[in-house]
Amino acid sequence: MSSDQKPSRKRLMYLGIGGLTLAALLVANGLAARSRHEKEVASWTEVAALPVVSVFQPQQNAHGDTLRLPAHLQAWSKASIHARVSGYLKSWQSDIGSKVTAGQVLAVIDSPDLDQQLAQTRAHMLQEQANAKLAATTASRWQNLLASHSVSRQEADEKASNAAAARANAQAAEADYARLSSLEDYKTIRAPFAGTVTARHTDIGQLIKADTDSDTELFDIADTHQLRLYVPVPQNYASVIRPGMQVQLSVPEHPGQTFDAKLIGNSAAIDQRSGTLMAQFVAQNPGDVLMPGDYAEATLAIPPDTHGVSIPASALIFRAQGTQVAVLDSARHVHMQSIHIGLDLGDRLVIDQGLKPADTVIDNPPDALREGDPVKLADAGANHAAKA
Repeated sequence: MSSDQKPSRKRLMYLGIGGLTLAALLVANGLAARSRHEKEVASWTEVAALPVVSVFQPQQNAHGDTLRLPAHLQAWSKASIHARVSGYLKSWQSDIGSKVTAGQVLAVIDSPDLDQQLAQTRAHMLQEQANAKLAATTASRWQNLLASHSVSRQEADEKASNAAAARANAQAAEADYARLSSLEDYKTIRAPFAGTVTARHTDIGQLIKADTDSDTELFDIADTHQLRLYVPVPQNYASVIRPGMQVQLSVPEHPGQTFDAKLIGNSAAIDQRSGTLMAQFVAQNPGDVLMPGDYAEATLAIPPDTHGVSIPASALIFRAQGTQVAVLDSARHVHMQSIHIGLDLGDRLVIDQGLKPADTVIDNPPDALREGDPVKLADAGANHAAKA
């Protein structure tokens, strides 16, 4: 081998070693880059896997609140006017919508049968009164004869007993006549109190049958100068009802207008069928703006409560453990907190046990959230996760 060929082999060997070294460096660099990428992907995945939540702090109900409940209005006094005597309606003086005063004539009934009974009873009364007078005179005379020993005591006692029986018969006849005389007054139908005629169910010439199963009312009368407002209050809100409380009511036919009402009492018992406490209020009705039978909405004021805190209803979690909320600790880990709802105001709740104003509560917690899970805050620079 020539001397020129030896340097050439060395050069080729050095070139081969350099190429292998470069290849090794390139492979090592690629593996390192891939490892860094995998670590970045894993870190990004771990961060992305954390649920992003929004939080709030419970607020004390220091300024009170309002509660809106369905209600209905009724007349202060209402009555269905029935007939006490049978006959035919002779006339009526008041139609629906008429304002009447107490004792005002509404209608008159023609009852010839009752007139004849009254005349017969009067004649019988006069007869019994005459018999009683004669029996009393006879008894007096026999007492005088007894003093002169002209008659026996037995005969005198018999006359005295006859006089007493005749007097009792006369009193019975007088009572019967007074009864029919009072019944005769019911031929004239009168308003029992001042109010408005809300219905008339009769007309001239109609046959009136009193005190029977087919007896129907002739008139309906309602006193509407003030109305009764009945509000069924759910059991959870029963503590809101306090003596002397004021409420506001509104009716559909007067949108935007409110009326005041004052509590006058409640049922003092929960209706087992509806789970409500019936509260009764009185509302003044000047100008008859409100109508009995109206559907209404009552707004009740809830007094301030510094013992409970208020949270949105969207924070609730319903699981086998009962009613809970998710709270965060200082390390942003989730803890399931059991609570007790004092008042349910629809979109907000008053919690009287289980939460403090300093707690951090998750709003709209995801369904998959569990005890001890780490989370990210929506306002910590990340996009907000989709709400559950």
